[in-house]
Amino acid sequence: MNASNTQKKTHVAVLMGGMSSEHDVSMASGSKALESLDRERFDVTAVVIDRDGRWSFDGEPGIRLFEAVPELKHRGVDCILMVLHGPYGEDGRLQGMLDLLGIPYTSSGCAASALAMDKLRSKAVARDAGVRVAGHIRLTRGEWDAGPDACLTRVSERVGYPCVVKSPCQGSSVGMAIPQDAQALRDSLPGIFAYGDEVMVEAFVRGTEVTCAVLDLDPNAAAIALPVTEIRPISSTFFDYEAKYTPGASEEITPAEISEEMTRRVQEVAVRVHNVVGCGIWSRSDFIIDDDGPVWIEVNTVPGMTPTSLYPQAAAAAGIAYDELLTRFIDAAIASKKDN
Repeated sequence: MNASNTQKKTHVAVLMGGMSSEHDVSMASGSKALESLDRERFDVTAVVIDRDGRWSFDGEPGIRLFEAVPELKHRGVDCILMVLHGPYGEDGRLQGMLDLLGIPYTSSGCAASALAMDKLRSKAVARDAGVRVAGHIRLTRGEWDAGPDACLTRVSERVGYPCVVKSPCQGSSVGMAIPQDAQALRDSLPGIFAYGDEVMVEAFVRGTEVTCAVLDLDPNAAAIALPVTEIRPISSTFFDYEAKYTPGASEEITPAEISEEMTRRVQEVAVRVHNVVGCGIWSRSDFIIDDDGPVWIEVNTVPGMTPTSLYPQAAAAAGIAYDELLTRFIDAAIASKKDN
């Protein structure tokens, strides 16, 4: 028996589910990852966090976090394949815990994850780095409760209509609306405040919607941008939850049907934001291209990995198959931990 046949496999735990509104998306990402991981190289454990925060290992009854932590160590997990989306998964909390446990994971670190998840703060960082962003204002629940008419006046004067209103720490277009006038904004805000105590009201940018994936596997080499994808929603007026995750609900074109110069500009900004936010291994930035060029919208540190997701589409266009992409993520996470 040769050495390659006796080499110990890397034990990977696929962490999915979670307590956020993106639980179902994460489960779809995790299911795709589980069926795609190279079983010649990896021993695989499915770890599902339910909506109440219980952790289930390979279908066993769920246990609380305090029991799950020693279970990770007991099972000898070498790396976490992170496919949790949204709060309590993509926002740095679990990343910080895993840092303390010394377990590598396939996403950006604690600080970058937290910053990227907060659209208000990451937008400020990107703007300070010279990135073009849409104008916006921040509204708090307290301001709205104390004087909704005053808030509507601020929006009208500083942003205008239509506008985009978002809960700044959600993903997958959850907690988002595009009001066409003040009454529509008044009607939409209570539902969006259900996701948190502040909202971002952003100027609506008309143009072509694109997204750009970034791959950053070697800390000693520059991050690279993958082919840009153009998004054309079919069943919705914008790229909302349904358009993202319903097969056939959007036309997604990779490479995007934009000029080479515009492609280069989008890719350059995606890499710049990845770097200034402090992302690692992978990220994906979303843009609207108007008459003056790309307007950066947000960066995702754990993009969807479902069969219809954009990141694996971009990787495939660059010649990287889904299973190979997962392997590269895991290898990079483990190598990064060893370097530290």
